[in-house]
Amino acid sequence: MATQTIVKRITGNAVTDMEIILEAAEIIKRGGLVAFPTETVYGLGANAFNPQAVKKIFEAKGRPQDNPLIAHISVLDMLDDLARDITFKAIDLAKAFWPGPLTMIFFKKETVPDEVSCNLPTIAVRFPENEIARLLIEKSGVPVAAPSANLSGRPSPTLAEHVIEDLYGKIDMIIDGGQCAHGIESTIVDLTLPGQPVILRPGSITTEMMSKVISECCSPSAYFDVKPIELNTPPKAPGMKYTHYAPKAKLILVSGTAIKAASAINRLIRANPSTKTGVLATTETKDLYDTSAVIKNAGSRETPEEIGYNLFRILREFDKTDVEIIYSEFLEEENFAASVMNRLKKAAGYEIINV
Repeated sequence: MATQTIVKRITGNAVTDMEIILEAAEIIKRGGLVAFPTETVYGLGANAFNPQAVKKIFEAKGRPQDNPLIAHISVLDMLDDLARDITFKAIDLAKAFWPGPLTMIFFKKETVPDEVSCNLPTIAVRFPENEIARLLIEKSGVPVAAPSANLSGRPSPTLAEHVIEDLYGKIDMIIDGGQCAHGIESTIVDLTLPGQPVILRPGSITTEMMSKVISECCSPSAYFDVKPIELNTPPKAPGMKYTHYAPKAKLILVSGTAIKAASAINRLIRANPSTKTGVLATTETKDLYDTSAVIKNAGSRETPEEIGYNLFRILREFDKTDVEIIYSEFLEEENFAASVMNRLKKAAGYEIINV
């Protein structure tokens, strides 16, 4: 593994900092690991056609060996190098949402190493919108296999400093491209099942958005809201089986109206005055909480996209406050808010208090 990690900041247009992109692409070509920004979260990339390079991803992250990776492409033609039996529905979704935060699962070609798919017959593919990501893939000349650039189980990285916290000294290079635009990972939809496509992980591209493009609505998966320990089949996509996104402190969700949730959280804080407590609040409720707690405002309940943008950064900020327990409000699980709640439930290990 790498013992010294290069960190380079792209301060403006990626094209003007092309020497950084080319340096990173050479590392990918040599079988090394590069962390880079996408519009969702930072990814940890390796040559998807190099099994030894892909194995380094699992080693650096401490990632379970049955948790498949996503292959990232920079032009639509690269999909033909990875996938077979591409359907008209997939083409329609690609036209509508690529480049962008949508991952599609296809049957893979034999040229795709088992290390990427974790021995499954399928491959997850995404065409990112972020210019740095696309240029890196283009200059590398190969699809880039990339999970989130964090230690396995930790909150996903939305800033380069998060990658540095987790992976400095374990990978070859980190490209700092500022904060990621969306803040949560891509939507994953499985197109290999009979019948309508199935969402395996919610994200910025919602069921409602996809249903306007293809004739059949993408139904929520049976895995969509299952506790990781209850999944007994091999996961087809990241984020399905194992604990994800967790801060160091215990996280508990409190479900109810905003006012009821705030009241219940305050009672819990006051009942345990010796416990250093954090509260993941919203703009509408941040002033309702006991000031003895560490209170962080994730954003307005009216704009869940803002909460998604801030979520992982705030969970990591809590780690620096030494809180022992964090209480979080619940959002109505509609449209993008469902994606935010999916991450929070997994981060909390599905521990929910109903009020």
